[in-house]
Amino acid sequence: MPLYLALKEIRHNKGRFILISLIVTLITTLVLFIAALAQGLADSNKEYIESLTGELIVYQSNVELSIPSSRLGRSKTNQIRRVEGVADAGQIGFASATIVFDRQVDGAAAQDGSSIQEPLDVSLIGVESGHPGEPIVISGSPLGRNRSNGVIIDENAFMRRDIQLGDTITIKSTQGTQEEFYDLTVVGIAGRQLYQFNPSLVLPYLTWEKVRPQANVSEQSEELVSNVVAVRTTQDATPSDVAQRLVNEVEDIEVVDRVTAYESLPGYAAQQSTLNTQRFFTLFIGILVIGGFFQIQTLQKVALIGMLKAIGASNVTVAVATVAQILIVNVIGVLIGGAICYALALSFPVEIPVRFSGNSVASALILLLIIGPVGGLVSVWSLLKVEPLTALGLAQ
Repeated sequence: MPLYLALKEIRHNKGRFILISLIVTLITTLVLFIAALAQGLADSNKEYIESLTGELIVYQSNVELSIPSSRLGRSKTNQIRRVEGVADAGQIGFASATIVFDRQVDGAAAQDGSSIQEPLDVSLIGVESGHPGEPIVISGSPLGRNRSNGVIIDENAFMRRDIQLGDTITIKSTQGTQEEFYDLTVVGIAGRQLYQFNPSLVLPYLTWEKVRPQANVSEQSEELVSNVVAVRTTQDATPSDVAQRLVNEVEDIEVVDRVTAYESLPGYAAQQSTLNTQRFFTLFIGILVIGGFFQIQTLQKVALIGMLKAIGASNVTVAVATVAQILIVNVIGVLIGGAICYALALSFPVEIPVRFSGNSVASALILLLIIGPVGGLVSVWSLLKVEPLTALGLAQ
């Protein structure tokens, strides 16, 4: 009976319920889009660090976990490797460069009328071959010698530009005040490895040292210096214990796990906080809108509820019918909104950082399905207090 009553009223007042379903659809689209944007922006910042084959990241002390400010030499890395519980450690250096596609051997652009791809900004990452920091390839082979010209690209670069295994790519890098060009060969393709919103280009460390932009090319360091060191612990050691040993036995370092490392990236926390606040207020607005709609509905059908109660309908029947009505309208709106977001996601180019992950979508949909009944609680409570005789105007 309650479900029959709910469906009967929806059919009788189709216009009103279609309107609130469309409102729920818009709220759903907005919430899911914000959730996908938050996930996409977070992944664009952290994918490389999150996927590191090491549990700990070592920084220079007193740099507030700033990767560009941190400097760790080869001697410090060797000390780290000797600490009990450390299975392996690898230096990692970060820089930025550009892949260019319009430079021929003689320095001129293509003249045959063929289309030229736009330059692609990349994060230039130097790692020690075979050590933590080198990504796992999904196609091709790992890096070779530390002086080789082989590189690993992540699949973002593969999707954004027509770069294939075995291709020779040209890196433009500023050396001093001059632009220099370096030819590198793609030997492997890794999974998603975005860092600082750019696709990653992973090179052997000595090659990275030569290719990376430098303010003064005449400066020569006495030892190879990296920004951070990735540490893989032994199976019988807990990362927290190893981190404490590292701090105690190696001077002037700070050790954190990967989550702390990427949460400390510039702007990451503020960005996520802003987007989560937007999502919270969108859900709050949804509760107010749905609650307001059903409260108005309640005021318009007080006499009808009074009649139902007068002929024997219980409070339980009235409450269940109202909640069922709210759920039906809410589910329809959420499903339509989810379908719209899915269609939008398929139309976005790969450069736009919008990503629908299972966890974020599921949590958003659950919250959206909850806001309907929550918003309608006031109207349900109002209906339960309706007195039949008063509602029909027969009370003395």
